[in-house]
Amino acid sequence: MEITVDSEADEETARVIATALSEHLGQPVEIVDESGGRISADDADWSEGGAVVTEREERLREEVREIMAGGPERGHEKIEDLGKLFVRDRLDMLFDDIAYEDGTFARYDDDDDLAADGLLTGVGTIDGRQVFFTANDYTVKAGSLGQMGVEKEIRLAERAVEAGAPIVRLIDSTGARLNAEERDEGDTHMDRYRGGKMFYNQCIHSGQVPQIGVLYGPDIAGSAYTPVFCDFLIMVDDISGMAIASPRIVEAMTGEAIDMEGLGGPDVHARHSGSADLVVPDEEAAVEAVEQLLSYLPQKYDAPNPRREARPPVKNPNGLDGVIPDAPNEAYDVHEVIDRVVDRESFFEIKPEFAREIVTGFARIAGRPVGVVANQPAHVSGAIFPDSAEKAAEFVWICDAYEIPLVYLCDTPGFMVGSKVEKEGILQRGRKFIYATSNAQVPKFCVITRKAYGAGIYAMCGPSFGPDATLALPSAEISVMGPDAAVHALFGGQLEDMEGETREQFVESAKQEFQKYIDIRKQAANMQVDELLPAGDLREQLTSRLRAFENKRRHERDRHHGTVLF
Repeated sequence: MEITVDSEADEETARVIATALSEHLGQPVEIVDESGGRISADDADWSEGGAVVTEREERLREEVREIMAGGPERGHEKIEDLGKLFVRDRLDMLFDDIAYEDGTFARYDDDDDLAADGLLTGVGTIDGRQVFFTANDYTVKAGSLGQMGVEKEIRLAERAVEAGAPIVRLIDSTGARLNAEERDEGDTHMDRYRGGKMFYNQCIHSGQVPQIGVLYGPDIAGSAYTPVFCDFLIMVDDISGMAIASPRIVEAMTGEAIDMEGLGGPDVHARHSGSADLVVPDEEAAVEAVEQLLSYLPQKYDAPNPRREARPPVKNPNGLDGVIPDAPNEAYDVHEVIDRVVDRESFFEIKPEFAREIVTGFARIAGRPVGVVANQPAHVSGAIFPDSAEKAAEFVWICDAYEIPLVYLCDTPGFMVGSKVEKEGILQRGRKFIYATSNAQVPKFCVITRKAYGAGIYAMCGPSFGPDATLALPSAEISVMGPDAAVHALFGGQLEDMEGETREQFVESAKQEFQKYIDIRKQAANMQVDELLPAGDLREQLTSRLRAFENKRRHERDRHHGTVLF
């Protein structure tokens, strides 16, 4: 609020008036004298020659206000038609407060429509934690990336890593700006210090600080790598999408007529490509998802994991044994196990719609963050397919990067077999899962809830793969293959000559004999597992073991890096 006073009023009187009014009204008050000088109620120095807001400074503040208003009116009308928030409202929803921005005046002299060159960068706090951010302004040429916007992004990312703080990217861009002015300044994607540098930085910063992307619009061509290079990607339903080329280019190049939703909408990337970690219904839900993700992640790779107050599970741990059927092929939902092991309302599933035969997500046990990798017997018996192998491998690798302990819940018949999965690379992609598990150096705990057949136990961190403990429940079965497959492998020739009741009786007798060799008590007696325990004790056991391995050391290996690429 501004109040004009007579020029004869002295500064002390003006100060008293400004302070009294500010306290009464609960808002800042500026006293303006007839000569244009200004005095604020919160000025630190009220003595003679103290702080006075000059016209020069006020002009600058007015220019900043104009820039912060974003692009032209048509840009604001466009986001309103699309049902999107203005970028600054989006930031206000996510951040407790914005500490500062950089590059506000980028492209200021070039074009009145290029406010901040369409990209906001700065630092704020979320739940009291410092977080760096980039955010496209869709009112400025549909959020397209210009040269100064690229420069701002590069500087922001490099400073975030130096400061050791997460980066949140609020992505609402149609891609690189292709107008003549941009082209005249050089090729943004080829220049050593321009476009390509953004993606280079994302790659080399991977695993140094958490990178979370939220996609609010269609992101096309090279810029679509920004969201997929993030550690986690959240897509907002109905308004987001990403693809290597637009539907128009796809049709021109291939003849395929398709819309953006079918080409690269949320359903495509959540269910089929696996590129999206989560799809949320609206912008408010996106904010909640970012906050939840950050609650499990450290500030940087070697910082402590955030903790919360321990809470009891949503379901009684003592009911766990009743959840797991006796028959190895009978379906049940592994979420029923998770609900009895982790803290109440702490499970945050990653890629829930993709490769549903394996469940991955963050949770807390007694307040400590953990990563959960669980076979899902309710979907294709929990067999490991090419997609689920890759999904699990990536999750394990992220947990290891940020020192989040891993809990494996193993109930799988092993890797899927057949010509279809061989063509899809079950061996090539399955090795990624085994590789990630083998190389992860965080505390790892393998819990065999029921069947652990074949190489499935390798991927699920069985005894040979460096677990800090292999725990077995009474329902556990560890074997090179299941009873049915074993009988056919051993007696296939004899079975060909049998039929009817004779065949059935022989198969049942052979299966019972086979069961003697996979008795979990015998295996525990031979120390094939570290401990056989009542299912109702599992949460307590994991709590104690997580505490015991809290300071587990990492070991440098004598190599540059492994040769298996994720």
